[in-house]
Amino acid sequence: MAAVRALVGSRLAAASAFASLPGGRTPSQRAAIHLSAPQPAAKVALVLSGCGVYDGTEIHEASAILVHLSRGGAEVQIFAPDVPQMHVIDHTKGQPSESESRNVLTESARIARGKITDLAKLSAANHDATIFPGGFGAAKNLSTFAVDGKDCKVNKEVERVLKEFHQAGKPIGLCCIAPVLAAKVLRGVEVTVGHEQEEGGKWPYAGTAEAIKALGAKHFVKEVAEAHVDQKNKVVTTPAFMCQAALHHIHDGIGAMVQKVLELTGK
Repeated sequence: MAAVRALVGSRLAAASAFASLPGGRTPSQRAAIHLSAPQPAAKVALVLSGCGVYDGTEIHEASAILVHLSRGGAEVQIFAPDVPQMHVIDHTKGQPSESESRNVLTESARIARGKITDLAKLSAANHDATIFPGGFGAAKNLSTFAVDGKDCKVNKEVERVLKEFHQAGKPIGLCCIAPVLAAKVLRGVEVTVGHEQEEGGKWPYAGTAEAIKALGAKHFVKEVAEAHVDQKNKVVTTPAFMCQAALHHIHDGIGAMVQKVLELTGK
């Protein structure tokens, strides 16, 4: 009986000590819970330029970015400038539709499933990073690069956003043709649009690399599934559809870009 009383007494004492801790947890349990507390999600602003590769955002690129951001646990808000498109392209023919006009914000809302905000309301103070997909909209609606090349102008809100994030030391991701925006606005920035030679049509837009250099930026040769990280400026770029490659390789390159952007947020 003495042994039984001793055993019961020791268990009661342990239970009393356990109950005396806040929440009824042992110090080691509380420490484990503290360490496993969810970290705040990175808030990422995704900037679109319409809907459709030839006159707006490249939809596969936008979707891949959203998938990788979702997998990375990011909180995403989508923006686009409230401006007219340069023109409307009939994607079945690759030719302009002379009688049509469309709005960049309205068309971008198709990709955003209606949840979109005017780019004029985007503030770097409210987000940890921003990402720009490619598509000809970046060169037609967010800038005049498609017409003016190295002498292009960048939409004033796009320029403001890029400078705000850069000055705040917050990462910027761009893919496909979109790196020309950073090359124009952020002097001396490092970017990639892939290779610098067409290589039999595999890199049909390779000439863009020379325009980037003419803008005063530094171009780095990368493969389609790779991303280049400018650590100093916190700018991350990947070639995407600048290369004639299988979709899963483009998806992988965009994933590498998104991963680096999220890492640079520190969240």
